Amino acid sequence: MSKLFKLDYESPIGVLEMVSSEDTVYSIMFVDRLSAIEHQREIPAVLQDCCTQLHEYFLGKRKTFTFAYKLNGTPFQQAVWDSLLQIPFAKTASYRDIANMLQNEKAVRAVGSANGRNKLSIIIPCHRIIGTNGKLTGYAGGLWRKEWLLNHEKSLKELIV
Repeated sequence: MSKLFKLDYESPIGVLEMVSSEDTVYSIMFVDRLSAIEHQREIPAVLQDCCTQLHEYFLGKRKTFTFAYKLNGTPFQQAVWDSLLQIPFAKTASYRDIANMLQNEKAVRAVGSANGRNKLSIIIPCHRIIGTNGKLTGYAGGLWRKEWLLNHEKSLKELIV
């Protein structure tokens, strides 16, 4: 496997640790640190671009991401993650909605499991998944972050084209 690089980004809702190879981002996860740490001096362009695009997202200037990324998972997990990308900015869906998109209405729990294995926070918008009853459901970064992200997107919905 190729060399991996790490970079921290201090978002308004906590530190995001990003991991990439020379040309592909593999992980963006909230970490329990009070501030960013310097991982390496040598940071590949894809990781710098990822950081810039996340910063633009938090500033309200971006709603989609264009840097190279990859999630490793089963074909079913990949299908779930691809479905998450179909949820429009500032909108929400349920596990049941995703199962129906996959034409497998009995896969609600499996969709939830795949959603929980998403390692690209914000980019693959698992924060847009809510309960069928409209309530917030689990989020690896914490429900308070999920609520913040949803409110952030709703407040920007009309501003970003």
